[in-house]
Amino acid sequence: MSDQDTKNQEINKDVQELVIARLDLLPQNVKLSIGAEGEFTKSELIERVKKGDAIGHQIVEIELSFLRALKDGVLLDEILKTEQQPA
Repeated sequence: MSDQDTKNQEINKDVQELVIARLDLLPQNVKLSIGAEGEFTKSELIERVKKGDAIGHQIVEIELSFLRALKDGVLLDEILKTEQQPA
């Protein structure tokens, strides 16, 4: 399956709900910049995930990457490396 086929697939509803729940935890006044796509409010990001457009898919992939790194201990390893470096 090509990258384009993957992007065109509908976002799994469970994953979509998880990402929306995580986005909903953000403060209302937070805006996130998505590369050259621009700045998005919390509600705009939630709407994009619900629509399943390109930005929505990108947000889902970012969230899933974060959760995988958390599960695999990558984030903890990076924090520990940073704390061990001399100031």
